[in-house]
Amino acid sequence: MVAEALPRPVGFVLGGGGSLGASQVGMLQALAEQRVTADLVVGSSVGSLNGSVVALDPVGAANRLSHAWARLTRDMVFPGGLLAQARTLQRTRTNLFPSSGLAAVIAAFLGTATSFAELALPFGAVTTDIATAQPHMISSGPLLPALLASAAIPALYPPVDHDGRRLYDGGVVANVPMRQALAIGARSLVVLDCAFPGHLPPQPETAADAVFYTVFVTMRAQAVLEAPIAAAEVPVLYLPGPSLRRISPLDFTYTDALIAEAYSAARLFLEKVRINGPGLYGSPSG
Repeated sequence: MVAEALPRPVGFVLGGGGSLGASQVGMLQALAEQRVTADLVVGSSVGSLNGSVVALDPVGAANRLSHAWARLTRDMVFPGGLLAQARTLQRTRTNLFPSSGLAAVIAAFLGTATSFAELALPFGAVTTDIATAQPHMISSGPLLPALLASAAIPALYPPVDHDGRRLYDGGVVANVPMRQALAIGARSLVVLDCAFPGHLPPQPETAADAVFYTVFVTMRAQAVLEAPIAAAEVPVLYLPGPSLRRISPLDFTYTDALIAEAYSAARLFLEKVRINGPGLYGSPSG
């Protein structure tokens, strides 16, 4: 079985991607069926939100997240119409949306858990330090500011001031934070990348296609470079994602399809894969 072949500690690495984070729920369902469990968790952006639930409730996370994601809407995460967005931008000069909607979503996902100390597993929320343009991982203290910072998409949300640093979304510099998981002791990595791993976008034929292509190639560029480096040291189980769809990371209407397709792809992959030492099993690219 896959679970027995992965050296421990096993690190779950959850990448960013906005509404595409729903696919991680399906991946977690498939992992639970195969009894592949985490010893530590690291996430960026929406992956930090999903990852915090895994760290809080390792056994029940997939079920808990499936119910939470079923209730999510765009207006909950990005509240306010165009007029409200214009007013927010005029007032802040940096962002279109307040972080209040995201804070409410975090509270709904985590319930009464308020600090890293209350989690069952070690957990790191990866952010971007604006002053240095380097990843900065938060692994202690209150959860809310850490998760707000990890998911503070530039221009959409305000930056978060935390322990003397001004922070943005971790996905800016470490969308799939494999290095960070290795740094805190993982000897195997299970990667839950929600930027359609295993698929390449088609060549663009329209301006909209070009934007889609640029967004997803940019999201996966770091993972394409870092996955083989990590795999030279440890087994990297890179789960496949759902079939490629032209979906905006701000669109929450495809949640059910993303969960179902990610589950099917991951289940088939886990049934067939054989782990034999360090190496890359699966791939971020096509």
